[in-house]
Amino acid sequence: MRPLLFVYRCKLFFQPLGRTYKINNNANRDVSALSPSETGDLRVKLAVYGKGGIGKSTTSCNISVALAKRGKKVLQIGCDPKHDSTFTLTGFLIPTIIDTLQEKDYHYEDVWAEDVIYKGYGGVDCVEAGGPPAGAGCGGYVVGETVKLLKELNAFDEYDVILFDVLGDVVCGGFAAPLNYADYCMIVTDNGFDALFAANRIAASVREKARTHQLRLAGLIGNRTAKRDLIDKYVDAVPMPVLEVLPLIEDIRVSRVKGKTLFEMAESDPSLNYVCDYYLNIADQILANPEGVVPKDAQDRELFSLLSDFYLNPKQPKTAEEELDLMMV
Repeated sequence: MRPLLFVYRCKLFFQPLGRTYKINNNANRDVSALSPSETGDLRVKLAVYGKGGIGKSTTSCNISVALAKRGKKVLQIGCDPKHDSTFTLTGFLIPTIIDTLQEKDYHYEDVWAEDVIYKGYGGVDCVEAGGPPAGAGCGGYVVGETVKLLKELNAFDEYDVILFDVLGDVVCGGFAAPLNYADYCMIVTDNGFDALFAANRIAASVREKARTHQLRLAGLIGNRTAKRDLIDKYVDAVPMPVLEVLPLIEDIRVSRVKGKTLFEMAESDPSLNYVCDYYLNIADQILANPEGVVPKDAQDRELFSLLSDFYLNPKQPKTAEEELDLMMV
């Protein structure tokens, strides 16, 4: 018989449930305080954040498939009450953890892995945490309970990569909860003011969480943008890697509506293979176990002035004479 699970009342903070390994002279060390490279463990946990509507779920699904293409066993966990994170992988809205518990009358001992884990495109396994009714309860609590349930089912240790796709740019203690379980955070943005301003708030959460465990910011991902000049201006002020800048093509947006990843669409339209290479590049960087960064502090007002100045005082294009002088030098 499997151990019973108990329902707890909402807590303000969530702590990762670290395993203990014997390392060097049989000294016990908590693995939650170590990076994957230190434990010799190939597992990596990612948390994907970004401004609401920026394309996090589409990006997450394609990264998950890219990681699977590299031979990794991947679990994507949707952390949004809309429970649509994995739609692009499965083609339908899968039942959530909350749906399943309601169906089982909250008898946790009756929940099996196959009740909550669904197979998606490319062999990516999918879970939707779900959430409380609109305007009630704590969504972060649901994330914590989802992690506990998966660990009790021994599902958490079966994957090389676990990716948390987290709603919007909410950085309250509840929806910052996935950062407690992650090794790396990735922030999806575009070349716009609002998305980068939100990215800075998320970076502040990463910096705060990094005080207590080995969380690092892997970098920014520019989604569907023709330019990156404002992104570059931001990373000049707040140094961090830019993992990739995805092209401004309609197929990325349409893939979401079709319920297909770019990889699946490329099977019938090989002209999209070049777009898949962007996601494969991101996957390769993550699997290289990057050092990552703890973002520096950037005050909201200072950043607001910096980014708004980009629009208020745009650089003037060089004259023909200036271009000629530059070529002569």
